[in-house]
Amino acid sequence: MNLHEYQARDLLKVAGIPMFDGDVASTPTEAEAIARRVGGTVVVKAQVHVGGRGKAGGVKLARNPAEASECASQILGMTIKGLVVNKVLVVPAAEIATESYVGLILDRATQRPVFMVSDAGGVDIEEVAAKTPEKITKLAVDPRYGLQPHQALTLALALYRDWAHVKAATRIMHQLYTVFMSNGASLAEINPLVTTPDGKVLALDAKIIIDDNELDRRPDLAVLRDESGEEPSEVQARRANLTFIKLDGDVGCVVNGAGLAMATMDLVKYYGGEPANFLDIGGSSNPEKVVNALKIITADPNVKVILFNIFGGITRTDDVANGIVAATKQFKVEVPIVIRLTGTNEAEAFKILESVGMAAMNDMDAAVSKAVALAKEAA
Repeated sequence: MNLHEYQARDLLKVAGIPMFDGDVASTPTEAEAIARRVGGTVVVKAQVHVGGRGKAGGVKLARNPAEASECASQILGMTIKGLVVNKVLVVPAAEIATESYVGLILDRATQRPVFMVSDAGGVDIEEVAAKTPEKITKLAVDPRYGLQPHQALTLALALYRDWAHVKAATRIMHQLYTVFMSNGASLAEINPLVTTPDGKVLALDAKIIIDDNELDRRPDLAVLRDESGEEPSEVQARRANLTFIKLDGDVGCVVNGAGLAMATMDLVKYYGGEPANFLDIGGSSNPEKVVNALKIITADPNVKVILFNIFGGITRTDDVANGIVAATKQFKVEVPIVIRLTGTNEAEAFKILESVGMAAMNDMDAAVSKAVALAKEAA
């Protein structure tokens, strides 16, 4: 779950990370009032779950409250990478001496949080990694012991030489680690972390992604989710208890089990196709899940063929077959459906499908290659 910048800032401020006071507005009038309250020159920033806001015109400088209102009126309602801006953050502008990057990301391979810091802040860290990787210092933290003082000091020394800056940055490393671990984050970053001419070290921007698995334990975080900034099909799938991620291909996949879903996507690529989604209906035998899955996939205009790949262990293949039949009776599916079923109640499943003029197979390679061929024919 992505947090908006203003939400991420709140978590960082609770942890004690130094930041300017600001507030979020949904109207130009509110933005003007915030600018008047904080005083001086302010920055008005679009709150959407995408990068590149500045390049898209979603970040503007306002010298007074009237300008803040005008900037907000220009930003609110604009579309940035397909997302409509409904809120803006209004914060004081800072005089900046230096900019750095500080981030924490979960490395699932080592099962450890990894710090990445760079004195080349204020730009996309991906760009720094691609062009000047030597400017990034990485440090993995053993979660059994947490961030040790000498590790935080090492990270701070990678950014600064002034001892006052080093001490401030060392504290911020510890505070960011606390935010990351206590909120079940998969990513937490400050970009930029700046020094000011008067010697302060401040976080000017914040980005936090919360692992969805944390939300059942933390309803206080779950309420921060802004579904308007998410792919509608993924929101619909989550409400239907389906694991779904939209992709850019044309072969819609309905699979049971994450491992089989990944293998299916790999096989689609192997045969020259492009998967349109990752969709795992799980181990449930509820036909309604199949109906919901087909509703989500058929709503994607890029899908040229739908591929079912079901291995019946806990999942009963006859229930999946009943779900397919029920779905095609509820709404017309305009694209071909290729069905591979094998496992529990396989014979019954084949009979159910044959009774309505549909065919299935039990060979995975044959099903995937057929689906890819049909997608290419329809392209």
